[in-house]
Amino acid sequence: MLNRSTTWATLLLVATFIAGIVVGVGGRALWVRSAYGGAPERGRGVDRLVAELTDELALTPVQRDSVHAILQRHWTRMAAAWDTVRPRFDALRAEMDSEVVVHLSPGQQAKYRDHMARHRHQREKTDSSGKRQ
Repeated sequence: MLNRSTTWATLLLVATFIAGIVVGVGGRALWVRSAYGGAPERGRGVDRLVAELTDELALTPVQRDSVHAILQRHWTRMAAAWDTVRPRFDALRAEMDSEVVVHLSPGQQAKYRDHMARHRHQREKTDSSGKRQ
C-alpha cells in the first residue's frame, strides 16, 4: 500500500506530465497560427503544395492543373488517415520525451526540450516541402 506522501508525489508527477502535454500542444498551435497567420499569401494545403511544385519543377499550366486535380482528389483521405494516426504518434513522442527527461538535470531537461522543438520544427519544414530549407 502506498503511503500518503508517495501518493501525492505520484499525483504531482502525473499532473506535471499532463500540464507539459497541454503546454506543448497549445504552444505548437500558437506557433502554427502565427506562422501561417503572419503570411497568408503562403497559402495552405493543396494550393500551397501546387504553388511550390510549380516553382520548383517549372510545371506548365497543363501539368499544374493535372497535379492540382490529383492532389485535391487524394488530400482529404490522406488528411483523414493522418488524423487517425497523429494522436498515437503524439502519445509515443510524449512517452519517449518523459522517459528521457527523467534521466536529465533540470537544466538539461530545458535544453533537451528546446533541442527537440528545434529538431521537430526543422523536420516539419523538411516534410512539408520535400527538401531541407
